[in-house]
Amino acid sequence: QLQASGGGLVQAGDSLKLSCVASDSTFSAHAVGWFRQALGKEREFVARLRWSGRGNYYAESVKGRFTTSRDYPENTVYLQMSSLKPEDTAVYFCAAATKYSTGSYKLQEEYDYWGQGTQVTVSS
Repeated sequence: QLQASGGGLVQAGDSLKLSCVASDSTFSAHAVGWFRQALGKEREFVARLRWSGRGNYYAESVKGRFTTSRDYPENTVYLQMSSLKPEDTAVYFCAAATKYSTGSYKLQEEYDYWGQGTQVTVSS
């Protein structure tokens, strides 16, 4: 129900745009989040977008470099990544939270639908 794409191999300083396409039912969600998992590390929060449009939130490590946005008619959420660093190398996942949470949708447990992930590799 979620399909992430757009990953690839880029050099440090380059930009890349990830896409997350979802079925209608998945995108009647409260939030869509992006997470990443580097080799040998735990999955971590990157960014999230509230479907209501009430503001986005970013991890400190990507703030100012990454931007998440949506294309509502196309049921697509994007993660625009700029000034990429080697430490951004990871598998990136998009996820949808269809259940209401009193939290800020920064935790994996708040999301109930996950895409398959797309690899982003940044060379130095």
